[in-house]
Amino acid sequence: RDMDDDLIAAHAELPQLMPYLHLPVQSGSDRILKAMNRGHTAESYLRLVEKIRAARPDIALSGDFIVGFPGERESDFEATLALVREVGYASAFTFKYSRRPGTPAAAQPGQVDEAVKDERLARLNALVEAQQKAFNAAQEGRVLPVLFEKPGRHPGQLSGRSPYLQAVHCDGPPELIGRIAPVRIDAAARMSLSGTLLAEALPA
Repeated sequence: RDMDDDLIAAHAELPQLMPYLHLPVQSGSDRILKAMNRGHTAESYLRLVEKIRAARPDIALSGDFIVGFPGERESDFEATLALVREVGYASAFTFKYSRRPGTPAAAQPGQVDEAVKDERLARLNALVEAQQKAFNAAQEGRVLPVLFEKPGRHPGQLSGRSPYLQAVHCDGPPELIGRIAPVRIDAAARMSLSGTLLAEALPA
């Protein structure tokens, strides 16, 4: 709803905006989105993603998903999986619907069994984790500007963030904390990257 043409253009034109955007969707089923009182459809979300990527081809997306909302059928859940496959996320936040007293959804018929929620969440997580792993692996060999935030877990190590919000670890001097420096990405895990600080980034 808030991603109007001006904001999309800003992502294309302003270097201050990183190539990473959190764009929640919750479900790929229009029937469930309507039951959730969301103001979008799966199709409108996908068309928005197309517009954003046309403006900023290197952008990485993350999303939010809820499985097991009251009335969710297997076909509704399959629609969510189909949307995830079509978008291809760098990361995602996934949740089981939790029945909260006093909310409209808590009183709705068709509450989904907890075992079904667990099974669906596991399937969704397997898909988004595979996408995240593939996105991280695609950074291997690239040189990324990393904003160093703090010392790493090991002596002489620094921890920072890539433009895609990935955690990055490499050896380097503490003087680089709070600065951006180029790092060659040598290896990727599901949740982080590791690399080598380029020599030109080292303090004289």
